[in-house]
Amino acid sequence: QVQLVQSGGGWVQAGGSLTLSCVTSVHTFNTYTVGWFRQAPGKEREYVGAIHWSGPSFVFVDSAKGRFTITRDNAKNTAYLQMNSLKTEDTAVYYCAASRLSPAARSEYDYWGQGTQVTVSS
Repeated sequence: QVQLVQSGGGWVQAGGSLTLSCVTSVHTFNTYTVGWFRQAPGKEREYVGAIHWSGPSFVFVDSAKGRFTITRDNAKNTAYLQMNSLKTEDTAVYYCAASRLSPAARSEYDYWGQGTQVTVSS
């Protein structure tokens, strides 16, 4: 069983930055694709982006391109979502997830973090 533990959420003013972390204890973390998702109140879960086990990362949400960056440190079994120039519309619960597939479609994630709230105020 793969467990993902998230940290780093919170409150920030518009224009600010936050970095979310997703850490797992599984020793084969470096073989997993890690995805980041978010869900705002009343909206469907959105596939923000992903990073493959070998390093290439992608941001799928147009409004987040150029502002969000996904990285990983396999030595620390940790993936990160760096969010810059945050906007109020980025307010959501953010989730990390892991998949053995690379690439992984949004429905192909088997393991999920607990979610962390990000609130951006104007």
